[in-house]
Amino acid sequence: MNPTMNAEIAARDSDLRIALLLGIANWFLFLDHIPHNAVSSLTLRNFGFSGATDLFVFVGGYAATLIYARMAVERGYLVAATRIFKRVWQLYAAYIVLFVIYVDLISYVASRTAAPELFSEFNITGFIDHSLRTLVYGLLLQAKPLNLDVLQLFIVLMAFLPVVLAGLLRVPNVTLAASVALYAAARLLDWNLVSYPDERWYFNPFCWQLLFVTGGWFALIGKPYAGVLRAMQAMPALRAAALLYLLFALVIVSSSNIPVLAEMVPDSFTDLFVPTDKENIAAYRILHFLALTFLFTLLVPRDCAYLRSNVLQPIVKCGEEWLAVFCAGVFLSFAAHFVLITGPNSLAMQVVVSIIGIAAMTGVAYYVSWSRRQDYKSAIGAQS
Repeated sequence: MNPTMNAEIAARDSDLRIALLLGIANWFLFLDHIPHNAVSSLTLRNFGFSGATDLFVFVGGYAATLIYARMAVERGYLVAATRIFKRVWQLYAAYIVLFVIYVDLISYVASRTAAPELFSEFNITGFIDHSLRTLVYGLLLQAKPLNLDVLQLFIVLMAFLPVVLAGLLRVPNVTLAASVALYAAARLLDWNLVSYPDERWYFNPFCWQLLFVTGGWFALIGKPYAGVLRAMQAMPALRAAALLYLLFALVIVSSSNIPVLAEMVPDSFTDLFVPTDKENIAAYRILHFLALTFLFTLLVPRDCAYLRSNVLQPIVKCGEEWLAVFCAGVFLSFAAHFVLITGPNSLAMQVVVSIIGIAAMTGVAYYVSWSRRQDYKSAIGAQS
């Protein structure tokens, strides 16, 4: 790799917007995972076609590509590939621990509270009749307890990052074109991975890989393409087109909840977009997310001073420690749901459990960050 790309990767690696957006994605996923929660009406999915999962996958691909591309440049591709597989193993281990404890916790709560509907609601009915089989399918990433599908998807996407990274470092445009071709073929031929018991993944990795690879492509496009993007952002017509598309998506999504808009938008037209295609991530959903990205990077540049403000630091910290925060969010969303179904499910209680959950996730992020610093100091002291 040439020194120019190395410098560009290093500059982008310090971009605080990455951690900010990963933190926002984690908070939104937590709120979206609490059923019948009024606070979740503030999340991304209520304002357009894309949602928190789109944000998580795109920024995750962007961040992972930056980290391991820099490692490949400085220490060689083989080292980077082995570090990717190490990270995949860490993600898989976290998933297995999360899966076992999560399923056991739901089973315990459902049996002790005489609430058998929790089994079907959290998609673990098979665990009652065929617990060993369900456990084996869980180890193979084929069981689908509710709220774990995003982590399953990310594990698979990361497992193929060595191949994607090699292509992005050498032929980025060809790699992106191949990703588009795979997306189109998967939608046309109805490709998907097998799951248990529904036999299909909720997030089709053959399609969602496009958003992941696109994030990696944007991370490594380098100065020439960055100049082209800045020139595009300076064009009033493109800015207006992106804004109009976002407004169009907002009207379509809001029409199901606002009677005035429902009367203005024909049902036959609304049915084309709502509910949005999550399994195969419809093209209009990807376009909506790219329009958001186009305007966000224009309004919030990399060196924006507000990114270092104290107000945003909790979100940034949650993005920096995204795996621990995601795992905590899965348990906290179940706890919040349990509180709401066994106690007063009022608007005030929904706000309270949402705030407490986000505060707890932030506490986990700060603790993990502090613990890592102590381990680093201990290692330095031992070397000295």
